[in-house]
Amino acid sequence: MNGLVLYARSRALPLTLAALAGTTAFAVWSAGRLDSYLDPDRRVPVVALAPLLASAVIGTSLYTASAELDRTAVRPWWPRRLAQLALLTALAAALLPLAVLGHTETFGPPAMIRNTLGCTGFTALAAALLGARLSWLPAFAYVSAVYMGGHGAHGRAATVWAWPMQPGAERGAWVAAVTLFALGAALYAAVGARPEGPRA
Repeated sequence: MNGLVLYARSRALPLTLAALAGTTAFAVWSAGRLDSYLDPDRRVPVVALAPLLASAVIGTSLYTASAELDRTAVRPWWPRRLAQLALLTALAAALLPLAVLGHTETFGPPAMIRNTLGCTGFTALAAALLGARLSWLPAFAYVSAVYMGGHGAHGRAATVWAWPMQPGAERGAWVAAVTLFALGAALYAAVGARPEGPRA
């Protein structure tokens, strides 16, 4: 049990869990102020941005201060890395839909779960390529660009590239998000976060 506690502390998991709870509370509060019972499309900002915030929180927990020690460990690290990413993603995917209950065919829980998977996969991919500290940046840039410019996008291709802005039932958006999560989780599990200097 001491090994699990040390692992959790080294990855700042208690703080990560608290931040995920705070993100959920903020999403619930924000969604409650949108009068979405009048128009479910008003939920788009919450459905697009809450998973982005949660993925940034998860991305910061992917940092390790002992990359050299991790590489020399007797046991392989990929199962721990994959379990950490999968459990945090599952927790976020279970909590964030509380903000958008109902309207499952438009911008309800399915869209929130899909965006959580996609954003977290994007962040995990960036952690492996750029490092955990900057892992939030590519997903933030992409989702922000799609949010700002993807409102009028239509057609089959748009359901793929504008996946954060699509209703929950869009198959192309699900394919894009699940593919991103699979790629990000596989790369992060295989190589971990890119080594960085010590935090100041």
